[in-house]
Amino acid sequence: MKIRQNVRHWAAKQALTAPVVSGYVNDKLVNIHTSVFLDRAEETRREERREHLDDFFDATMDTYIAALEDGYPEAEAREITHAQANFDFYNHGWTEMMEFPSDEIEAHYERYGKFFEQYDISIDDPLGVFRPAAGIAEAPSTPAKLDDPKHPHAEGGFADDVYVETADGEVVVGGTAEPEQVDVTDAPGVPDDADEVDA
Repeated sequence: MKIRQNVRHWAAKQALTAPVVSGYVNDKLVNIHTSVFLDRAEETRREERREHLDDFFDATMDTYIAALEDGYPEAEAREITHAQANFDFYNHGWTEMMEFPSDEIEAHYERYGKFFEQYDISIDDPLGVFRPAAGIAEAPSTPAKLDDPKHPHAEGGFADDVYVETADGEVVVGGTAEPEQVDVTDAPGVPDDADEVDA
């Protein structure tokens, strides 16, 4: 898959595992991801999917942290969560929201098969052990779209590795090195007065 990586991604990585600000960043990242993918859906379908996507992306934040703790580089940990989302989109027939074509689903699963199996994640069950005990909100499927899938936002041909587009527009395989100095206040959702927020 091709994803982006810039200072905000590195700051988010630090912030999600930091005291005080992690909750703010988690919520902001969920909002960002829900908004981005709802913009790809038909306007009449957006609101019926919103709560499902909020719940789903909130659960994938736990996946991201687990992948980092298991030693995956930032780009791969984030790609894992995007793969989960695309499995979910495929299961619902939301092909217009997918980031890679349907015929690359197996390849993306197999690349992270060891991680997915460890956490009971499958294409049919994209959250595995990260599914909240209370479950996630349901949303209507559009299975007919799987008969002739359209992927207006998908980029094929990147299933063999993680391809990272840097802030300069360069595409590198595997991602960039983490900067020596990362300011968590660069992460989305960190309040301006973070130092004054009660823990």
